[in-house]
Amino acid sequence: MIDPISAIAMATSAFKTVQKMVSMGREIEDTLGQLGKFYGAVSDFNESKRQAENPPLFKRLVAAKSVEQEAMEMFAHGKKIAQHEKELRELLMYTYGASAYQELLNMRRSIKEQREKTVYAQVRRRKNFFWGTVQGISLVLLTAALYKVFMFLYAAIAAVN
Repeated sequence: MIDPISAIAMATSAFKTVQKMVSMGREIEDTLGQLGKFYGAVSDFNESKRQAENPPLFKRLVAAKSVEQEAMEMFAHGKKIAQHEKELRELLMYTYGASAYQELLNMRRSIKEQREKTVYAQVRRRKNFFWGTVQGISLVLLTAALYKVFMFLYAAIAAVN
């Protein structure tokens, strides 16, 4: 599972590193690794946000956090990421120009599409399989328990007659 807290920490760390590198006069090629980490963490956060909006039934029943608490955390983290993205856009446009920033957006878009097709789809399939299995096993156990209860009651009624 993608942890939103870890994604935020990674994004913040990468953001601060990019700020330092740019302020030291490094070229955009030198910052691409950190930019990749930042946008990867942002992508991970967005995916965890999508997953939190539609949790499996079992998770909804046994969730540790309240809906309000989780919503407030996601909201706060989303605002922090939006602020970082704004500052990063301004920094890159000021330092390298609008064309470099547009090139970065195009690269980000293509990487995001590729990641969506591979990584996140696989994570979703794995989670759906896991929760489907948990729900299936729970249904089988509940059915077996109900069968035992009915058989016990049937035997008790038959013994009385």
